[in-house]
Amino acid sequence: MELDGALTGEDWAREVRRLAAERDAVILAHNYQLPEIQDVADHVGDSLALSRIAATAPQSEIVFCGVHFMAETAKLLSPDKRVLIPDAGAGCSLADTIHVEELRTWKEANPGAVVVAYVNTTAAVKAETDICCTSSNAADVVRSIPEDTPILFLPDRHLGAHVRRVTGRTNMRIWAGQCHVHEGITGSMLVEELTADAEADVLVHPECACATPALELVASGVVAPERVRILSTGGMVEAASGGRHGAPRVLVATETGMLHQLRKRDPGTRYLPVSDKAVCHFMKMITAAKLLTCLRTGKDEVDVDPAIAAAARTSVERMIAIGQPSRGGE
Repeated sequence: MELDGALTGEDWAREVRRLAAERDAVILAHNYQLPEIQDVADHVGDSLALSRIAATAPQSEIVFCGVHFMAETAKLLSPDKRVLIPDAGAGCSLADTIHVEELRTWKEANPGAVVVAYVNTTAAVKAETDICCTSSNAADVVRSIPEDTPILFLPDRHLGAHVRRVTGRTNMRIWAGQCHVHEGITGSMLVEELTADAEADVLVHPECACATPALELVASGVVAPERVRILSTGGMVEAASGGRHGAPRVLVATETGMLHQLRKRDPGTRYLPVSDKAVCHFMKMITAAKLLTCLRTGKDEVDVDPAIAAAARTSVERMIAIGQPSRGGE
């Protein structure tokens, strides 16, 4: 753990809690953050669930330990609260695959289409979106749109393919974006791991390049259906809670930070990464020292232009009106 001067881990955690109370701040940490950041946070989860918690938290300040679009979403849902991120440079390769000008051009080329955007997008892109979705409710969002209405789905191609597969929607165009981490978890990696461990179950995030190959393994009869689940990060935590796995080991296809929460929730099961190289350097930019500095200095504040925020908030609220995601968010 990167610490501040002579502070030990316990001293650091106590100082973080003291400063947070002094600032009237709630600390939120995404499932992919470093273990020490997750352990000191008031709440750990996926980005949308954390933003919803922030909106109802009594504190006047939000310290969001995640990437920049997540802090923006918290600001959208908590416009009267001050939102801080311990490292303003923590971006997102998936959010960066589509810019607002590109979306406007795509919309102009497809008049009459409904734009559905994954929450892993910037506020500017959300402002040009009709309705947002999470990985757990994307199919429900798509089903809520009349069948004869074309859909522009963005930005993740793997999540889009998964939604198209489960809904059977044929008039759905998908942006060719991807998360560089999830793109690197391939079908061949998954096949190799499952072949080497015939007793393991597998949890796959729908952003992964191995999501479709995982279902093909099930369809071909190579792997039993109950062994493979396509889940959001919130769904993975839910699956681990209470140790409901029948297998002694579970292979996890998502960013490796997820393993910390799964192992905490279900210590009796061995959770192993499909790829131990699936590490998001953006998510690891927020260190123990940076969190402490943020609480001491009040930097960096995340703000969103009021006009952009109003439009972006509408697309998020439309999603929420469809119903609470049953298994978390992204």
